[in-house]
Parts: sequence; C-alpha cells; structure tokens
Amino acid sequence: MKQILRREAEQIIEASIRAVQPDTAVRRAVEHINYSGRLILVAAGKAAWQMAGEACRILGEGIHQGIVITKYGHVKGKLPRILCREAGHPLPDAAGFKATEEALAMTENLSPEDVVLFLLSGGGSALFEKPLLPEEELLDITRRLLACGADIREVNTIRKRLSAVKGGRFALHCAPARVEAVILSDVVGDQPDMIASGPVWGDTSTREEALAVVQKYGLSLSEEAMSLLAVDPPRKVNNVNARITGSVSALCRAAAGACEKLGYEAVILTDTLSGEARAAGAWLGELARDRSREGKNLALIAGGETVVKLTGSGLGGRNQELALAAAGQIRGLSRVAVFSVGSDGTDGPTDAAGGYADGGTEEALEAQGLSIAGVLADNDSYHALKTTGGLIITGPTGTNVNDVAVALVRGKL
Repeated sequence: MKQILRREAEQIIEASIRAVQPDTAVRRAVEHINYSGRLILVAAGKAAWQMAGEACRILGEGIHQGIVITKYGHVKGKLPRILCREAGHPLPDAAGFKATEEALAMTENLSPEDVVLFLLSGGGSALFEKPLLPEEELLDITRRLLACGADIREVNTIRKRLSAVKGGRFALHCAPARVEAVILSDVVGDQPDMIASGPVWGDTSTREEALAVVQKYGLSLSEEAMSLLAVDPPRKVNNVNARITGSVSALCRAAAGACEKLGYEAVILTDTLSGEARAAGAWLGELARDRSREGKNLALIAGGETVVKLTGSGLGGRNQELALAAAGQIRGLSRVAVFSVGSDGTDGPTDAAGGYADGGTEEALEAQGLSIAGVLADNDSYHALKTTGGLIITGPTGTNVNDVAVALVRGKL
C-alpha cells in the first residue's frame, strides 16, 4: 500500500502541473497582437523561459529583440534574438540587477508604434529588480521579510516601494509604447498589482499599509527606506493591456481530476490556503485521519500559499514543512499519505518541489533520533524528509501557480 500511495501521488503531481502550463495562454494572447513598429519581448519570473519560448514559436522573426530573466537552472536552451539570463531567487542578486538594466535599456526611447510583450510569472519580484536603495540594504530587507513570516501581500507592499520597476513603474518606463502583458498568477486572489509586485499595474496598497507591515514585524529600517515607504507608487497605468492567466484554483481542479481518475472522491477544501505551513499541515493531516474512519477512497485538496517563520538554521521550504507537520497526525495509518508541492518545481532554497509523508514517516524519523517538533523548530524539513524518501523532486516545471497539498485516504483498492 505504501508504494501504491507514493506512485499515485507522483501521477497526481505530474498531471496537475501539466494541466497548468502557460503555453496555451501565451498562444491566445500573442496571436492577436497588432503592431506597426518594433516588438520587444521581456519575460521575467520562474516560468519566463517557457512563456518566451511559446511566444517565439508563434511570432518568429516578428520579435525584434528580447530578454528572459529567470531563476538559476530554469533556462532550457537558446531562443532566437532573445538574451537568456539567470539570476537569484528568492533573494535578488547582482545578476538579476544587471539583467533588469538590460531589459530597461531595450525598452527605453520607444515610439507609440512599438509594443513591449511582457511575460510575467511568479518569482519576478526577486528576478526583475532595480533597487532605489543600495543593493545590500535591499537584500537585507528582503531577507528579513522572508524570515519573519510575512505573507506575499505584505512582502510585496514593501518591495514595490523600494524599486524602480515595480508598482507600475516599468510600464511607465516603456511609454509611449504599448505594453501587452501576459501574467501567470501565483498570488491567491489573482491581484495583478501583487503578482511579482506588479511592474505593469497600478498599485492598490497604501503607505499606511506599508508602515503597518514595518511595525507588525518590528523591522528596523534606514531613514532612506522609510522615506521611500511613505511614497505610493503610481495608482493608474494607461499604456497596458494585461491578461491574467493560470491560477491556484485551476491547479486544484487539475489535481481533483487526476485523483478521480485513480478512483478517489476528490474534495477541494480551499484554494486560498494561507498561514504557517506547519499549522496547515497539522490541519490537513488531522482531517485525513478523521476521514479515514469512513472507509472510502478520499482525496482532500488544498491550494494556496503558506509561509514559514524561520526559528532555526536548517534547510527546507513551506511544502516540505507542511508534509512533515502532517506526518504526526497520520502516524500508524497505512492507507493515508499527505503531499504538498510547489507548481514551479521549487520549494524554498532547495532542489525539491515539496514533501511527502505517510503513516510510517514519524516512526522512521524517530528511529534516527529525530522528532517532528525538533525538525520543524530548526526548519530542517529537507534533510529529515530526505532520510525517509519523502522529498518530491520534479525539476523546473515551466509554470508557477502557487502550491497544492493533497491528503490521500485509501479505503479500498
């Protein structure tokens, strides 16, 4: 049964991610672009190469020039007339700053007849960046925001005010050219100004909200940073036609369909999962344990994006912590498993997409002198799951639409 559940989990993951690839959305968007001047492609985010590749396939020599800025290891080959750059994520780095400058150089002094095809996906907040602060100061602020457990809206409310390209500023830079944007959503609720901090969308957050985030998490910032937070980015951008595609709800539906093909009754619990990963994992594991008494084949599905509050110095990610936290709730249940994955194929600063746990995971850890509580306190879920065979590794997937967690309950084969 253990091998059956693991094999089914892998099948569900593969089918779910395949269903939310951005190719179709890019194809629909670019087939109807009209322009009389130059067409310049700028793609940023973890799905940037995949999106740009589809655009190049359709538009061919119609693209004058372009650039892809994506995470290290996500470029899968050369693209015609396109510079492919890899950079740091989740923390920005010098490579990303340099690549963004290249993108800005390509898109300056444009005419009203020119069009910028902007392909944006999650991860763009780190990968597409020109700081208004010294680079090291921006890195320090980003690092502290990610460590304190702030959610994506809180993090991006701060980041867009410290950037020369976020909060609609890149669109203004491209004016008077028109920007045709295809945005792959990795934000719960699909808020366009929060996806990758909204480089081509007017800001909806306020300076009061930004200052409240600083106060909430006790962030000590320089006078220069505080003065930037007090300035709201542009509220409205008029030279953009944007299409938002992909969503965590589509990912959940795809997971449900894959589960049903395997004989499960699929229940989508939520597509707005948030909060701390370990709390979400305990909740999902407890629910799976309770429903296992029914003797039915059930798949309980939750999509969204949790957070990790760093309390230790280990290695891991939110999906791995979720799976590990669930393990304690399903201990001893031979017909139950819980897994959680990031649709982009990466989870935190690791090579894993997520984690898998079953009824024997906690006992296997204890045999090595480890406890789930201790591992989570040290944020070392990666090494713990590695010892139990619980890491899920997919490699870069070419998409990025949040995370999906699934509890499989087998009542019968």
